[in-house]
Amino acid sequence: MLYFPTHKDMKLLKIVSFGGIGILLVVLITATILEKLYGTSFSSRYIYHSYGFAILWGIAAVAGIAYTLKRKLYRFPITFSLHLSLALILTGAMVTFLFGRQGNIHLRINAPAQQMFCDEKGDSIPLPFRIKLNGFRIDYYPGTQAPMDYVSQLTVTDGSLDDNGTVSMNNIYTYRHYRFYQSAYDPDGNGVTLAVSHDPYGIGITYAGYALLTLSFLLYFFVPDSGFRKLLRHPLLRKGTVTATMIVLGCLPAVSAETNRPNVLPPNVADAFGNLYVYYNDRICPLQTLARDFTMKLYGKSVYKGLTAEQVLTGWLFYYDDWKNEPIIRIKSKDVQQRLGITGYARLTDFIGKEGYKLKETRRSNAPALRGAKEADEKFNLISMAATGSLFKIYPYRPTNNEPMTWISMVDQQPQGMAPDQWLFIRKSIGLIAEQIIRNNNKQALFFIGKIKKYQEKEAADILPSPLKFKAEKLYNMLRHTRPVAMVCLSIGIISFILCCRSMSRRKRINPILRTVLLALLGGIGVYLLAVICLRGYVSGHLPLSNGFETMQFMAVCVILLTFICCRRFEAVIAFGYMLGGLALLVSMLGEANPPITQLMPVLASPLLSIHVVTIMIAYSLLAFAMMNGITALLLSRSHHDCTEQIARLEVISRLLLYPAVCCLALGIFIGAVWANVSWGRYWGWDPKEVWALITMLIYASALHPASLPFFRRPMFFHWFCVIAFASVLITYFGVNFIMGGMHSYA
Repeated sequence: MLYFPTHKDMKLLKIVSFGGIGILLVVLITATILEKLYGTSFSSRYIYHSYGFAILWGIAAVAGIAYTLKRKLYRFPITFSLHLSLALILTGAMVTFLFGRQGNIHLRINAPAQQMFCDEKGDSIPLPFRIKLNGFRIDYYPGTQAPMDYVSQLTVTDGSLDDNGTVSMNNIYTYRHYRFYQSAYDPDGNGVTLAVSHDPYGIGITYAGYALLTLSFLLYFFVPDSGFRKLLRHPLLRKGTVTATMIVLGCLPAVSAETNRPNVLPPNVADAFGNLYVYYNDRICPLQTLARDFTMKLYGKSVYKGLTAEQVLTGWLFYYDDWKNEPIIRIKSKDVQQRLGITGYARLTDFIGKEGYKLKETRRSNAPALRGAKEADEKFNLISMAATGSLFKIYPYRPTNNEPMTWISMVDQQPQGMAPDQWLFIRKSIGLIAEQIIRNNNKQALFFIGKIKKYQEKEAADILPSPLKFKAEKLYNMLRHTRPVAMVCLSIGIISFILCCRSMSRRKRINPILRTVLLALLGGIGVYLLAVICLRGYVSGHLPLSNGFETMQFMAVCVILLTFICCRRFEAVIAFGYMLGGLALLVSMLGEANPPITQLMPVLASPLLSIHVVTIMIAYSLLAFAMMNGITALLLSRSHHDCTEQIARLEVISRLLLYPAVCCLALGIFIGAVWANVSWGRYWGWDPKEVWALITMLIYASALHPASLPFFRRPMFFHWFCVIAFASVLITYFGVNFIMGGMHSYA
């Protein structure tokens, strides 16, 4: 006898499946809050690694699959395989939870071990073989002290068999389903701690789910009867629409030259200093880079009273008495300003002899004041290093005992084994330059600066950046002024958005010439940003996607690219492109106006990281466009004109954007999981950013089920959803970075 599901059965399954997801969202949000309040171990023990949490996921997954079967989604193979892939991923996670083991093992050279220690319970688990550390080394970036990789040489003894393996960052060693990952090393370099994972079945099932999910998503966009393709054929998209218009306000304030400037080197002499190599931030770069970062750190801008950054930095070295009275030290903390008796900018003499900014007193007050005092103290120390010369590590020295090359300043101690004439040159060359400057003999000063440059090229020829990379970094230093670009984009975008809403309510069309001008200007901004990003990537030697500044710069480029893709069918997106691009650039400077280029941490040296970040940023850009559509629709709904058709059209466009957005978000999350599994042995660690990325995906995925959740069919509800749901994106990126913390935090 065949059983046919009743309406009551379907309703119950729908409530259990979607209700279960809703409960999970509440639990996940609560867990991140509890983690912030009580620590990671509390949330891990009572939520993430509890059986109740696992059972809740299991109920939601089983009910979801049963609901898809009752609705006969198997008649649509691609849609069904999408849901099946999620079930596979959850099944793999459950297998890992029940049968997988994770721990660590500490090894000393030539001391075999046969036990690993469980991360959660702290008990030891015997291994079916012995493992021995043969050696450990740290590989450094050429000519620097910045670690590039950590490498452990291992031997596994299994009965009468020996197997040799190597473990390094992003390079695991596997034996009999035991996976070993580089975790830490002993200070003496004769021991390491390896993370160990034993999960013979869960990883395979999970990876199968990832593969099926990726294939299903890719095929979904080409299936003729998919929801995405139906939206592309929607009649509202074939009608013309109104785009944004703009008003160009070009009143730039005139900058007058400062007359009361301190003594500085002539521009050509200061530029020659900028052309020297310097060891800075664990890499070799133009001294111009150090000068720019120094001036930005002190003053908040790269130019002071019309003086270049090179003139500012060398001014502290050669004209200290003049510069100590300059109000160049930017003090943002009100508490420190009160203690120093200043407003805004301080002189070095404001610090000398005053007790008010001391950290001891500030520690008794609040944390913001402590941060302000630390910032002031950091700038004070930075000036001291510049004035004494210890900041100028411009002299390379290659030891004779095969140790890595070191870079020293004129005030450092003489390295053992250095030839007397070489040490004499290092100690006296800056003094000789100062002597020629006092005599106003700039030509001779340039000669001695050239001598230092030749010394650098002779001693470190094999590790210096290539001439092309050196010039590229200097060009990058000249171009990296994105704050004005952000303000221009925001100004144009806000004005355009206001006029766009007004025009749409009156059913007006854009002037073709104005549309061309808008797109041309936006395209020029996009080319400029892309050039800056490419230069930064070329100089750093890796894709510039490793911190908040770089990812938001990339998001601005994604927004501009998506604007050009969408502008033919939806011309109002031009205003959104300006606004969102400007906001992304402005947000990139929240932590620091332009963080210095640094060597990539070993764990980040993986192509999966770049793919992960790019995919996530594309998803966020698409969701931002949907949010702007929602705001536009809400404003149009308050208009005195009938804007029903425009609101419906905005809904269609937002739905169209939602499909690739959720696709990219899901793929980005799972690519990140694969990277994590390759790097440190687990594909999911319940870090706050991981959790909130999952929350965001689940929230937006719900809107892709209008057949099951009929309230999503109402245009105004959908627009409200797009606006409110974007809060989860903001929390994922900014809330985690600046409030919750975690290992994924950029702050």
